[in-house]
Amino acid sequence: MSAPIRRLMKRPSKFTWEFRKLAFVLAAIYLAAFFGAASNSEAATTIYNMDRFLNEPHPFAKPQAQPQIQRQPQQPVPATSTPPTSTKDQEDGLDLDDLGPGVEAAVEDVNDPLEPFNRVMFGFNEFLAEYLIGPLARGYNAAIPNPAREAFRNFLSNLNSPVILANDLLQGELKRGYATTMRMLINSTAGIVGFIDVAKKLGFEKHNEDFGQTLAVWGLGEGFYLVLPVFGPSNPRDALGKLLVDPFLDPLGYYLDNTDREEVGYAITGVRGFTNYAAFVDQIDELRNSSLDFYGALRSLYRQLRNSEIKNGGGDDLPNLDPILDKRSVPPSLSKP
Repeated sequence: MSAPIRRLMKRPSKFTWEFRKLAFVLAAIYLAAFFGAASNSEAATTIYNMDRFLNEPHPFAKPQAQPQIQRQPQQPVPATSTPPTSTKDQEDGLDLDDLGPGVEAAVEDVNDPLEPFNRVMFGFNEFLAEYLIGPLARGYNAAIPNPAREAFRNFLSNLNSPVILANDLLQGELKRGYATTMRMLINSTAGIVGFIDVAKKLGFEKHNEDFGQTLAVWGLGEGFYLVLPVFGPSNPRDALGKLLVDPFLDPLGYYLDNTDREEVGYAITGVRGFTNYAAFVDQIDELRNSSLDFYGALRSLYRQLRNSEIKNGGGDDLPNLDPILDKRSVPPSLSKP
C-alpha cells in the first residue's frame, strides 16, 4: 500500500476537520439556545421590557385618591377629527419611538437573548484571561521589544493575505484586492517574508477581511450576540464565516494538511490570536477596570469593531473607547445633562 493511501487512511482529511469545526460551532449555538430557553423565561423577557417598567407603580409609592371627574355631555365628533385610540394601542403601552432614538438604538444594540449562557462563557474566558492568557500577554509585552512584536505580527498578517484577498474579491472590492495583492508580493519579498511592512510605506494600507464580513456585505444579518469559549465575542454569522469558510480559503492550510503538519496551522492560528490580544491587553484592562458592566461594554466594543471592519473603516486599531467608558449602558436620551 502506497504512503499517500496509508496517510489518508490513518488520519482524517481536511474536510473532516473542517466539518468537526462546524459541528463545534453548531453545538455551541444549540447549547446557547437550549440554556437560554431553559432559563427563567419570565425574567429573561422582562429584563429589557421597558413597557412594564414604565407602567408599574413604584413599590414604595403611596396610593393616591382618584379625583372625582364630572362627566360632560358627549359632543358629536367631527368627521375630520383623529380617530380614538384603539384598545390594542392602549394595552401595548409606550412605544420605543416615544422615548427617542437613543433608547431604540440601545435596545437594538443589546440583541442578546442568550445572555445567561453568554455570561457563563464570558466568565470562563475571563478566568483564562486573568490566570493564563493575561499574565502571558503582559510578560510577552515586557520581555519582547515593541519593534520585534510588531514585526512578528506583520509576519503573521502576511500569512493571512490569501484569505483577505479571497474575501476582497468575493465582496467585489477590486481596488482593495489589488492593494492586498501588492502588499503580499512586496512584503513577501522586500519585506523579508512579511516581517517588515514595506508596502505600507509605499501607500498600500493594511486592512482585514474575513468571510463573516463577506456575508454581511451580501446582506446577511449578524443574528444574536454569542460568546464562544476561548474565541470570545461573536455571532452566528461571524462564527460560521471565520471558523468554517476561511480555512478553505487558506492555501497554507492545505499545504500543511497534505504534509501531515496540520498542527502547525492550528499553532499559527493560536499564536496570531495571542499576539493580537497582547497588542491590546492594556486597553482591554482599562475597559475592564473602568466599566460598571464589563460584559456589556465588551459586547458594545465588539459590535463597533465589526461594523467598522464591514464598512471598511480601518485595520487593527480598536474603536474609540471614550464613549463606552463614559456612558456604557445609559441611552443618550435618558442620560443626565
